Amino acid sequence: MDADLSPEPIRILVADDHDGFRAGLEALLGTISGVSVVAAVGSGEAAVGAAVELQPDVVIMDLNLPGIDGVEATRRIVGASPHIAVLVLSMYEDDDQVFGALRAGARGYLLKGADRAELARAIRGVTSGEAIFGPAIARRLVAFFVERPAVDRTAFPELTAREREILDLVARGLNNTQITQRLVVSPKTVRNHVSNIFSKLQVADRAEAIVRARRAGLGGERRSPGEGDPGRRGARDDS
Repeated sequence: MDADLSPEPIRILVADDHDGFRAGLEALLGTISGVSVVAAVGSGEAAVGAAVELQPDVVIMDLNLPGIDGVEATRRIVGASPHIAVLVLSMYEDDDQVFGALRAGARGYLLKGADRAELARAIRGVTSGEAIFGPAIARRLVAFFVERPAVDRTAFPELTAREREILDLVARGLNNTQITQRLVVSPKTVRNHVSNIFSKLQVADRAEAIVRARRAGLGGERRSPGEGDPGRRGARDDS
């Protein structure tokens, strides 16, 4: 008798802290041909342990997990077993979460609410080595790389790369709402970054930050310390 040549099912580990969502996701995955859920866990530590023990093909990873979060769990899983594909399934879509997950080694990122067909395509895609992103995440990635301002990396070394980028936009005269739209991030993310910038530069307000930034060459041409700065006129601190 001929051996059964049917392909082995794609083995899935589900990590999500919400019992109801986890159960619903397991049920949905059970309707997808060629997919088998080998375990479902509710914490980051459990996800890492199960991944190491069971060696699934794909981990469907929520980012909001108790204990270690999904980004750190992804980093540990990929570090220990690089062949395991991590597919993030999260409600979060801000840059910090998306790029944090990708830097940790995730191969794909979908938003919760993805339908059965989209989830099936993503599972098969990351299993075959593709990088898979839902439509909203793909648009965010494009926006992140299109028309990004060149920022002087030597100015203000105490700031992160994202903080320098935002300071450059502040120095160009953009308010928080405009920065939110330009970078496609949440208003809260921008407010937090602006607050951190003020604290690290030890400036009292937006106008003072603009002066410091422009003297360092951000936001336009470098100005001498004695020059007047139009950013001080009418500058509004909407952080």
